[in-house]
Amino acid sequence: MNYASIVPLIGGETIAMEQVFGKRPEYIMSYDGFFNNDQHILEHYNNEVPYYNLSQVTEKMKQVDVVNAVCPCAGLSSLSPAAASDNSANDWMVESAKYVLGTVKPKVFWGENAPRLASKMGEPIVERLRRIGSQHGYTFSLFKTKSKLHGLSQVRDRSFYFFWKSETTPLIRYTWRPHQRIEDLIMSVERREDDPMNILTNQKKPTDNPYYKYILEVIHPGMTHPEFAAQLERSENVLSYIEEKLGRTTCYNIVGDWMTEHGYEREAIKCKRMYAKLKAGGNIMRKTTEIPSSYIGAFVGHMPTMLTHPVEDRYLTIRECLTIMKLPDDFILQGGLRNLNHICQNVPVTTAADMAQSIKLFLEGRLESVDSSFVVQDNKNKIEKYEKNSLQLTEFML
Repeated sequence: MNYASIVPLIGGETIAMEQVFGKRPEYIMSYDGFFNNDQHILEHYNNEVPYYNLSQVTEKMKQVDVVNAVCPCAGLSSLSPAAASDNSANDWMVESAKYVLGTVKPKVFWGENAPRLASKMGEPIVERLRRIGSQHGYTFSLFKTKSKLHGLSQVRDRSFYFFWKSETTPLIRYTWRPHQRIEDLIMSVERREDDPMNILTNQKKPTDNPYYKYILEVIHPGMTHPEFAAQLERSENVLSYIEEKLGRTTCYNIVGDWMTEHGYEREAIKCKRMYAKLKAGGNIMRKTTEIPSSYIGAFVGHMPTMLTHPVEDRYLTIRECLTIMKLPDDFILQGGLRNLNHICQNVPVTTAADMAQSIKLFLEGRLESVDSSFVVQDNKNKIEKYEKNSLQLTEFML
C-alpha cells in the first residue's frame, strides 16, 4: 500500500499516513501559493520526497492507493466573516478532487475541512464534490467529529471527506477515547537548550496581564498562577472568567475603575468600550490570556501566543505548540515565530491517524460498508445517515 499528498500544508495528515502505513509518501503535490506552508513537511523529510507544483508541472503522476489533502478551510470557517459556500477558498477542494480522481485515480482520496462542510452551508460544495466523484466512479462520505473524541486536549470540531473507488460506501470506524489533559500534555514537553523550537511565543509574563492581575489580586487575593490553574475545571480566558464572576456586562465598569486606580489607563478605556458594546447588545473579542485546564476549544487564532504554561509564569514555546497538534518531537517549524500560525492550519496527527486506520482496513477488505453512494457520519453520536441513489442532501446533512 502506498500514498501521496496534495496541498499537505504543515503536514499533520501526511505524518498520520506515515505512522499508519509505515512509510513516507511517494510524492507530494501542491499549487502556486502553498509552498510557504508546505515547506515544513518537505524539510521534515529532508527534501527527499519528490514535490510537484501542479500549477507548473504537466506530467502524469504515478498511481498510488491513497491521496490525502488539507485544502484551506477559510471558506467555511466559523472564524471567517466571509465564510460562505461560494467563497473562492473552497475551490481548492474541487480543483484537487478533479485532478486526483481524474489523473492519479487512487482507491481512496480524502481530506479535512471545517465542520460546516457537513452542514447546510456546505451543501453546494458537497454536491459539486459528489458529482465529480460520480463521474469517475467513486462513492462519497463525510465524517464529522471532534478531536477531543480522538484523545486530544482540544475540542476542535472538523469534517473529513472521502472518495471511495467502490460500488458501496465504507463506514469510518467510530472513535471515542478519553482525552489527555492539556496541562499534562504541556508539562510532558522537555525544554532542551539544543532544541531550536525552545523559543517562547510571547516574551511577556501572564501575571503581568492587567486582567489576570485583577483575578489574582481582587477575585482570588494572594493566589498564585499555578494555584489558579490547578483549581480550574476547564481552560479559562481571563476576560470570560471575570465575566462569570462579576457579570457579563457590569464587570467592565467595576474592572475599569480598578484599572484607573492602578494606572492602567489604556485598559480602563478599553473596559469602557467593552461595557458600552455589550450593553448595546453587541459582542467583544476576547483575545487575551488563556489558562489551561483539562482541554481547550481549538488551538487556533490567538492560542499559540496567549495560552499559558500551567505551572510556570510564562506562555508556551514553539515546541509545546507543535506538541499540542501531536507533531513529532523532531519536527521543525521553518521560519520560527514568523510562521507560528501554520501550526494552527493543520490536522492534529492523532485525529488524522484514526481516519488513516479506517482507510487501511478498507484497502485490506476489512471495513464495513453500506449500499449507498453517499454517507454522512457523526462521530459524536455514533450515527450514520444515507440513502441508496440520491444527490439530494437536505435530509441528511448534519
